[in-house]
Amino acid sequence: MNVNKVILVGRLTRDPEIRTTPTGQSVATIGMATNNFWTDKSGQKQEKTEFHTVILWGRQAEIAGQYLTKGQELFIEGRLQTREYTAKDGSQRRVTEVVGENMQLGSRAGGSPSGSVAPRTPSNTMAANRNAAPVQEEEIPTINLDDEKEIKIEDVPF
Repeated sequence: MNVNKVILVGRLTRDPEIRTTPTGQSVATIGMATNNFWTDKSGQKQEKTEFHTVILWGRQAEIAGQYLTKGQELFIEGRLQTREYTAKDGSQRRVTEVVGENMQLGSRAGGSPSGSVAPRTPSNTMAANRNAAPVQEEEIPTINLDDEKEIKIEDVPF
């Protein structure tokens, strides 16, 4: 049996980068940071931060572009994917990324829940769109990690 499953809960390190493929499909690239806390043998608390690149496709990429901002909490479930490319200097490079399959938005960096702030769209900032039809906002499930100091494996429900 083979399993390729990744679950990340962390914060965005930058705003999502949104692109569109030549066929019209949306792609979002997200930078995420996760922290690991432990106590060493001498009783000192330790922390290590890991940085991840997450790729989202289709509707999830569009949602990421509208609602996600730097510092926001995010839950991602997906799979690892390694790809090779040729750098500008001609050398071969390999990069491992997480391809997101499921996503839940968390609270924003300032502590306000993601549902209480209007999504980031060009229509929010352009006066010409004031008379445009209202956009139907969908309810997006959120998580809140601010209350948790440390996640213990026995607290995970699965």
